[in-house]
Amino acid sequence: MPPQGIAQVLSNLPKTRHPDLLVGTETHDDAGVYRLTPDLAIVQTIDFFPPVVDDPYTFGRVAAANALSDVYAMGGTPATAMNLACYPDDRLDLGWLGQIIAGGAERCAAAGCTIVGGHTVRDPEIKFGLAVTGTIHPDRILTNATAKPGDVLYLTKPLGTGFVTTAAKKRKCPADLLAAACESMVALNKDACDAMLAVGVSAATDVTGFGLAGHGMEMAEGSKVTIALDLAKLPLLAGIDQLDVSRFRTRASKTNQEYVDPHTRYEGTPDSRLLEFFHDAQTSGGLLISVPAAKAADLERELKARGTPAAARIGEVRAFEGKYLVVR
Repeated sequence: MPPQGIAQVLSNLPKTRHPDLLVGTETHDDAGVYRLTPDLAIVQTIDFFPPVVDDPYTFGRVAAANALSDVYAMGGTPATAMNLACYPDDRLDLGWLGQIIAGGAERCAAAGCTIVGGHTVRDPEIKFGLAVTGTIHPDRILTNATAKPGDVLYLTKPLGTGFVTTAAKKRKCPADLLAAACESMVALNKDACDAMLAVGVSAATDVTGFGLAGHGMEMAEGSKVTIALDLAKLPLLAGIDQLDVSRFRTRASKTNQEYVDPHTRYEGTPDSRLLEFFHDAQTSGGLLISVPAAKAADLERELKARGTPAAARIGEVRAFEGKYLVVR
């Protein structure tokens, strides 16, 4: 569902008021957080979608990494997960579903997350994902609504998975580029989460279906700041130059652009190709991290030490300037 549609649906929800609901739906955060004790809260999220690659095992790994990412974006530790699958068992062999679930189980095991069950329904279209519960200390929650003027911004995975998976569905994607995209999508955001917790950052969110544009705008809106981004500094998938990305622009890219354009100021004449990556809907993307400038070098060192080589400094946070995003 496009971001505008989600906002419309959420506007009809009654406002939940409870002293132990620490993060709800108000700021479009990645997950909900509910306090159980003074020292323990749970982080809850759910995510599922149709296959983005043909290989069922890889699809399961991607879907699981994507769902787990919401917990990491909050600074939490995934604890348990439940599978959620839609599958046309009246038309397809169940072996495919077994491979999808096995792929998801592999990523959960890598995250130290225990699968405790799940639910499957017959559906004409395959869909798979997880409901994940994590743990966190109530005083150590990271949200997308606490970026501060003077912070700098880092993105921990390269952009372009939307273009690559669309090209792959049309049999127009080079094998090496698809492999690079799959490697990025199955990678857990655990190391990036550990790095930002070690340093102490202001805010974070993961970059998925709304693209860098949509998730960046939600961080700016929730934090009541302006986020300035330098397109030339965006990390891109290795080998993406092989694609004419404008040919593989998805409907999600279009809705992402429509969502952010009224709230964006463009400085100069931004590179049109890089703007495509700005709006591209990601699957299992990286973390967008807002960190005080004085801690930027520490974050870079921690990210590098934990094996997050694609992390790049892409912009800064300013006091609100009338638009949520400034793009140059």
